[in-house]
Amino acid sequence: MDYKEYTGKSVNDLITDACQDLGVTSDRLDYVVVDEGSAGFLGLGAKNAVIKARIKADEEQTAAAPESEEIKEEVKEEHVKAEKAEAAEPSKKEEKIIPVSDPAVYENAAKKFLEDVFKAMDMEAVIKTSFELSENSLNVELAGSDMGILIGKRGATLDSLQYLVSLVVNKNSEQYIRVKVDTEDYRERRKATLENLAKNVSSKVKRTGRPYELEAMNPYERRIIHSALQDNDYVYTYSEGEGVNRHIVVALKEGVRPTGDYGRSGRRGRRY
Repeated sequence: MDYKEYTGKSVNDLITDACQDLGVTSDRLDYVVVDEGSAGFLGLGAKNAVIKARIKADEEQTAAAPESEEIKEEVKEEHVKAEKAEAAEPSKKEEKIIPVSDPAVYENAAKKFLEDVFKAMDMEAVIKTSFELSENSLNVELAGSDMGILIGKRGATLDSLQYLVSLVVNKNSEQYIRVKVDTEDYRERRKATLENLAKNVSSKVKRTGRPYELEAMNPYERRIIHSALQDNDYVYTYSEGEGVNRHIVVALKEGVRPTGDYGRSGRRGRRY
């Protein structure tokens, strides 16, 4: 069996990906690290890790054995159970929120942290904050000439910045404060893009009958997809993978027949 190349954020994640792709455990995987990659700073200057992997020669016959239908059904049932909570999360009623006593303290903490970050990056940005007491939510809006750098690929850098601001703001807070960092209305534009993606993929699954994997997403973006399709009559969603590789699979509901001429192939569709 020839080596297959895998690219991602870390060697450990790639080993997991290779094991899942080839259907073997790590002790049965033969791999070579081509590049260990680097994280960079807030996603800037990051470099992907690269490995080449294959099934160990003496394991290929074992790995090729077909998975029984009973095991497939058990795995499917577990996926459905595990994802019910995540799929329903957007509609859950939130617990009673106790407003913080002095929101200005948290706004100033966020501003100070971001000013220090931008100074270290030699960037200029206008920082505007607002606080919603009813939700204990801090909104941070950034403006400037180089905001594309702060957004990063699919918002990865902006997400990292938001995570760090959340750590700073909640460090000495008795009540949890939700933090949203945005620029150029990226969050709403991304939400609209994901909802449109969910609609298009569900139509393809309905037509072909084949499940489709979406790209890896953070929990917030996965909830957008789950929410967009939770009332769909033809497809359902569940998540697979761990950590940064966790992604959504859109599949045809049991008993629903494909509307196209493709039929069921039992193969996993490509990622979007």
